[in-house]
Amino acid sequence: VNHVVHNGGLYKRPFNEAFEETPMLVAVLTYVGYGVLTLFGYLRDFLRQWKIEKCQNATEREEQKDFVPLYQDFENFYNRNLYMRIRDSWNRPICSVPGAKVDMMERVSHDYNWTFTYTGRVIKDVINMGSYNYLGFAQNAGACQEAAAKVLSQYGAGVCSTRQEMGNLDKHEELEKLVARFLGVESAMVYGMGFATNSMNIPALVGKGCLILSDELNHASLVLGARLSGATIRIFKHNNMQSLEKLLKDAIVHGQPRTRRPWKKILILVEGIYSMEGSIVRLPEVIALKKKYKTYLYLDEAHSIGALGPSGRGVVEYFGLNPEDVDVMMGTFTKSFGAAGGYIGGKKELIDYLRTYSHSAVYATSMSPPVVEQIITSMKCIIGEDGTTVGKARVQQLAENTRYFRRRLKEMGFIIYGNEDSPVVPLMLYMPAKIGAFGREMLKRNIGVVVVGFPATPIIESRARFCLSAAHTKEMLDTALKEVNEVGDLLQVKYSRHRLVPLLDRPFDETTYEETED
Repeated sequence: VNHVVHNGGLYKRPFNEAFEETPMLVAVLTYVGYGVLTLFGYLRDFLRQWKIEKCQNATEREEQKDFVPLYQDFENFYNRNLYMRIRDSWNRPICSVPGAKVDMMERVSHDYNWTFTYTGRVIKDVINMGSYNYLGFAQNAGACQEAAAKVLSQYGAGVCSTRQEMGNLDKHEELEKLVARFLGVESAMVYGMGFATNSMNIPALVGKGCLILSDELNHASLVLGARLSGATIRIFKHNNMQSLEKLLKDAIVHGQPRTRRPWKKILILVEGIYSMEGSIVRLPEVIALKKKYKTYLYLDEAHSIGALGPSGRGVVEYFGLNPEDVDVMMGTFTKSFGAAGGYIGGKKELIDYLRTYSHSAVYATSMSPPVVEQIITSMKCIIGEDGTTVGKARVQQLAENTRYFRRRLKEMGFIIYGNEDSPVVPLMLYMPAKIGAFGREMLKRNIGVVVVGFPATPIIESRARFCLSAAHTKEMLDTALKEVNEVGDLLQVKYSRHRLVPLLDRPFDETTYEETED
């Protein structure tokens, strides 16, 4: 399904998203593949039960057999018989800065991935297509590293207290003022952990008698926060405004179940860029619905802050909207800023309330000073307050890399999900055997990629996910594309029936880059 929204109405720019339908044969073969794996799984479980095959997985002791099992049966079955076959594709140990290239420790398994041993060899200069290092600030040299090292020598590594007690540093205050200025909001508050920014603050904003309308593909931190809040949760189809409006109408017409009283609050939860789909939220339409039905909007910009918009200010700037139209602007520093933690921005009253009632503010230890300095320095670089144009150039470079990489993959015949401006690029693999094979074949060719399967995606929508960075040079991307093309032919994963025709037949250089961008 292609969604193309041109200039007009609510959008000030073209909005192109593609989610090509799974070919029927591929879908059938994927189900058959999982069926075969499941049959073999039951056979191996039978052999393990009768001690014919050695049982490697953790089991309850004999005297605990009648207890409630620790794992749900299917999840445990899946881990034993499906995940274990391709476990070598995850948790690969890195021993360098997660920049454009990484060094990886080699490991081998002699018991089909139940255990790993290190060979002592380091695989050097693996092109890193997996880290969320969108603007290339994950580096061990340069202005950010020097500033962080200086602060480390002055303040130390830890704060050993919460913000409300002895852990409120001048650096924290400076960062919060900078974040508020960067976002264009009245006030902001920072937290030491991005995941907890969502999961601990949503319960402070809504509770019993409130309604949360959540996108079906929202991140686990938003889901957990919504569940912890005690509010009623209703799910709308991904980025589907008709589905959202129907839920809003029903909520206002019918009110709370049984009592029919109006809801105390209605909160819409959306993300800027969805990290598994590569899609961008239809923010102009969400804001229009929010105003029409007088609800609140919570926007999670974990992946979009720094990565979208002419000056890296996220999805609000990307669409040319007013930050005041978003009630709660949340984001993380773990991606574009190469640091750790998260923030919430909005009206001063909101932030003052969260300082008092947020679990993250009251109970969590303050953010580490060198991490704070890394964020301050990188954010000033993006804004241009460091006196250079490096930040702006990085934002521009990321946009160019994204467009180029996505277009080339589509020309090769892969099914690529998401928006053409999203630096998260999912390449669909579908079949279970191809998840591990793709990751291994790419690593053989010195390219590090992330492969994703169930339960992070629907069981038949396995994929490889590329994350682009401003640190990637043209040569690196061309090398990666050449290897992806080769592996795509080898594994036969070029499923697209809508192959793009290359825009230009002549060799690619900087001038043609601009032409294709236009």
